Amino acid sequence: MKAIIVDDERLALRRMEKLLTEQSGINDPIRLTGSFQDPHAALEAAQREKLDVAFLDIQMSEMDGFELAERLLNIQPHLHIVFVTAFQEYAVKAFDMNALDYLLKPVHQSRLAVTVQRAAESAGKTPISYSGKMTLCCLQSLHYLDQQGNAQYFPWKTLKGQELFAYLVHYRDKTVSKQVLIDLLWPDYDTDRSRTQLHTAIYQIRKMIKSIGFDLEIKYKDEGYRLVWGNLKLDVEEWEAFVRKAPKVTPETLEQHLAIMALYTGDFLEEHPYLWAEYEQERIRLLWLNHVKQIAEYYVSTEQYTEAILIYQKIRERFPLMEEGYFHLMKLYARLNHQGEVSKQFQLISTKLREEFDVAPSKELTEWYEQWKKGS
Repeated sequence: MKAIIVDDERLALRRMEKLLTEQSGINDPIRLTGSFQDPHAALEAAQREKLDVAFLDIQMSEMDGFELAERLLNIQPHLHIVFVTAFQEYAVKAFDMNALDYLLKPVHQSRLAVTVQRAAESAGKTPISYSGKMTLCCLQSLHYLDQQGNAQYFPWKTLKGQELFAYLVHYRDKTVSKQVLIDLLWPDYDTDRSRTQLHTAIYQIRKMIKSIGFDLEIKYKDEGYRLVWGNLKLDVEEWEAFVRKAPKVTPETLEQHLAIMALYTGDFLEEHPYLWAEYEQERIRLLWLNHVKQIAEYYVSTEQYTEAILIYQKIRERFPLMEEGYFHLMKLYARLNHQGEVSKQFQLISTKLREEFDVAPSKELTEWYEQWKKGS
């Protein structure tokens, strides 16, 4: 295994070099290919040569070990990181970042041997192969469908990690600056703490992507992150493409439209109260509304009133403060002579509008209802 060491203290660097050289002499599991006081030199080395393990000091003046690890992994995603520090309080943070190991200074040969053995065992594992058959889902909740089509949920350690992943998915293949992410997710933290939280969340996401086998990659460039999308389906993207390509609703295409409607399992990230997602959620909801209205209108035109009622009930449930669903239901119930249901729909929308906005139903709906009452 090829290894590098990075530590801005010359004496600490030389000691670690000596320990690794001695370790190589024991059973030849590791070969030191470079040691650096300058983190930028380590990054250049990672660009030139494939590495297996990086031993990084955490507290460095030029760039801390967490940020350096992040940049190294951006170059070589399968690189194993070992943090080396004199401060035990970094241990939890190091393992949260999916480090292979954490060594306390002064490092002892026996403890280093354990780390080297871990690295050798990890290097021997076959990585999970990517599959284009899996689907990442954002409709209703953030989850995924495995190769068998079964719904699976992510084992998030923190809600912020989940939200960061959802945000990067939404802005996939676009670079989002670190500062934008910090302002969005950790606005009340000081600079050092917010940067650490961001790095930790990014590591957790990378670990999750790798463990599941998603064909996704997080790239770090120009002080920002970009989720590079690979051979992975996204439910909301596929659904929108189906809607936009769908032909007019006819007897021949009805089944196709019903299948598209069935794919819409819920609003965009409906179960996650993310303020930044509200615009996209509303955009997708309106696409759904326009689509299902076409199906309902077809049913009405072919006098399939029961089927049309079921569609307008869905519209009423998804848009409880919009008159349209109630109004169409009132007209359909009137055609079927269900007088109690007509009055019920009018009372429902009247109550909701009064409670939410302190207004009455529109003049058009009210006048229609009054005329219907006289006629009935």
